[in-house]
Amino acid sequence: MFEPPAVQLLSGDRLHLSHGPIDVVLKAWGAGDAAAAARDAACRRFPAVLPELCDELAVLRRPVEQSSAVDGPVARRMVEACRPFAGVFITPMAAVAGAVADELLACMTAAAPLARAFVNDGGDIALHVAEGEAMSVGIAADFSRGPAPAVSGGLRIDRASGVRGIATSGARGRSFSLGIADAATVLAHSAAAADAAATLIANAVNVDSPAVERRPARDLDPDSDLGALPVTVGVGALDAAEVELALARGLACAREFRRRGLLVDAALALAGETRILGRRRARPELARRAQAR
Repeated sequence: MFEPPAVQLLSGDRLHLSHGPIDVVLKAWGAGDAAAAARDAACRRFPAVLPELCDELAVLRRPVEQSSAVDGPVARRMVEACRPFAGVFITPMAAVAGAVADELLACMTAAAPLARAFVNDGGDIALHVAEGEAMSVGIAADFSRGPAPAVSGGLRIDRASGVRGIATSGARGRSFSLGIADAATVLAHSAAAADAAATLIANAVNVDSPAVERRPARDLDPDSDLGALPVTVGVGALDAAEVELALARGLACAREFRRRGLLVDAALALAGETRILGRRRARPELARRAQAR
């Protein structure tokens, strides 16, 4: 059993919500008491999110082709986000953090007219940007100088960009990865869609090398939805050709997902090298230097 949900108001009018593995920081901007109303709405919705997911966890751990019969709103967001990727191994759990962020943001925007808002669930972020507004977001994906990521880029998102979600996946994250990416950051039309795409792109950033250590997922977590699939547990020194090949594979995957309309843009990082999918109409600018605020 999990402890009861915890709620804490942080500096800068940010709200911290935590319950079991869910750890959210959110903020809203709006006229009058709109921001407070949005926070209250998130607080009312949050306690039920984890119990709803636990009720359907067995189904959500199955491949997405077998997971259509779910009832909870967050579970439905997860399945909807992952269904377009059917054909490769993916379960709705690939979109859980993003779907939670989308659900809380939907409650906030329904409660009050907001100028801007974000819900950050462990790095997977749902965004709301009203007409005439913009938001700057930093990307921390550079692990070349230590175990903690350094801010390596940034982006400015407005309403015309079409971006409503940002997610990052990789071998250094809190979830298992089949690939070796330090980070695969995806911009998409929802946080759940970004979460699912980032998972698969990070898996695609991969290469066979004696420097890569893998173990079956179930050896590390008997309940993992990845079962016997080999997940990355360590990445040693790679040569330049290995880094280039791994990034090229991830970039090809991201390019195909964008062709299918499943994402807006992506940035991949490995061993100090970065690849950005590229400029496209209505694309937010990805820069090497962050403009976070």
